[in-house]
Amino acid sequence: MKRKKYSAEFKAGAVEQVRRSDVSCAQVARELGIASDLLSRWKREADTQGSKAFIGSGAARDEEVVRLKRELTRVQKERDFLRAAATFFARESS
Repeated sequence: MKRKKYSAEFKAGAVEQVRRSDVSCAQVARELGIASDLLSRWKREADTQGSKAFIGSGAARDEEVVRLKRELTRVQKERDFLRAAATFFARESS
């Protein structure tokens, strides 16, 4: 099962929502559709690390990998299309 990733903005917004409201962390987590222990961990991280929370270690690299995979898929589709077109025209000219 692939692990779901949340953006730093989403995490910070969720933590801010817990801080501003008078409802429990579990209630906010239910409203957002995430696990309450996950939101509690984000809150602890934000409390201890302040503005350095949610920076992440490999986000830029991961985004680059995703971008490159998309590009590879696109290029492979183009190659397959051109290969099929070349085969079609080779048959037509014979």
